[in-house]
Amino acid sequence: MLEIAQYALVGAIVFVLLSFIVEILIVTARNREVQRETGQTRRPMAFYATAFAVVALALLTFYLIVRMIHTGHGPFANQHEFSVSFSWGILLALIFFVYRYRLRVLSLAVLPVVIILLAYSTQLDTEIKPLVPALQNNLLLTFHVGFAVVAYGAACVSFGAAVLYLLHPYLKLKHGPRPEVLDEVGYRAAAVTFPLLTIMIVLGSVWANTAWGRYWGWDPKETAAFVTWLIYGAFLHARVVRDWRGNKAAWLLVLGFIAVLFAYFGNHFFGGLHSYA
Repeated sequence: MLEIAQYALVGAIVFVLLSFIVEILIVTARNREVQRETGQTRRPMAFYATAFAVVALALLTFYLIVRMIHTGHGPFANQHEFSVSFSWGILLALIFFVYRYRLRVLSLAVLPVVIILLAYSTQLDTEIKPLVPALQNNLLLTFHVGFAVVAYGAACVSFGAAVLYLLHPYLKLKHGPRPEVLDEVGYRAAAVTFPLLTIMIVLGSVWANTAWGRYWGWDPKETAAFVTWLIYGAFLHARVVRDWRGNKAAWLLVLGFIAVLFAYFGNHFFGGLHSYA
């Protein structure tokens, strides 16, 4: 079953690539004549792009479930599993926001992140090993990291909307979204990210007390998570209280996702109690 799951992971990468290619074909029609000629085929193309992304999500779900069955805990015990889970969370958030806001162009900025993460995951050790002592709490492991996965997925969508907003003056997209729509989607995705990050940090503190006998110790990963939480909190405060919009807000969302990536990869450079992950 694990061997089949490995094929599912490879298949997910292929379908994400196919979805990305189709999205490029949809949004880069070069003139109105092409748009008119393909007017009857754009819907099927959009269907295929979405279908490919959904199939990729299903394959990743299958892969993670198989690993969960074999390990007896959530698939969040090492960098490989979390990279795949991170990709799963991004795809889930992307599909939701594309469906909710009819904003296909988001895929152009978000799917490359998924492709890179999945490619990275294939270079990591996939062997199933016993949990280190600090992780031997199935309930907290599943919920703490599960909330992180969904939060990071929403953060990636807000990042994608922000990047497209900043690039909007330079992109020549026919029938592309208005900047105001991208700005709003970035805000909505950040509004999902912040409370999930809050829950993640609270659960992490409870887990830290169980595993290490203290709620907070300014471990590099803990510090990075706290800084990330502050950035998204600052963004929402500036948006609601000072009505921050436009480039300033977009750059803050870009900074937020950079902080997410730092929280994800930083322990490899700075060590700490989370260095096992």
